[in-house]
Amino acid sequence: MGLSGHSDADVLTHAVIDAVLGAIGEGDIGTLFPDDDAKYSGVSSVLLLAEVLDISSARGYAIINIDTVLVCDKPKLSPYIGAIKEALSKTAGLSPERVGVKATSTEGMGFTGRGEGIAAYAVVLLKENGKPG
Repeated sequence: MGLSGHSDADVLTHAVIDAVLGAIGEGDIGTLFPDDDAKYSGVSSVLLLAEVLDISSARGYAIINIDTVLVCDKPKLSPYIGAIKEALSKTAGLSPERVGVKATSTEGMGFTGRGEGIAAYAVVLLKENGKPG
């Protein structure tokens, strides 16, 4: 069992990317990294996040924190939360205390409960650092 996607199907990092893009007034991950562009086939979402954070920084924003939620019944994600948090904090240049990674289930309800997919939500806090945008 696994996820299928054009890049690496990392739904959590994709949600973080979209949260950053939304906060800086850009489109979404599909606009910036279209799935019909072969150069993004199988690419690591962490690399895409680093690129988006570079864009954000060039626009005059610094990331303050990230908060995320993964929604699925299986697999149980608690054994992986620390590694996910570490990867996100390292990529964003944040201490792990500034990155929230939580998991929840839908107790068998909906597509996530049936094991047909995983949902992810992310919120980021950015601070304008005074550079012209």
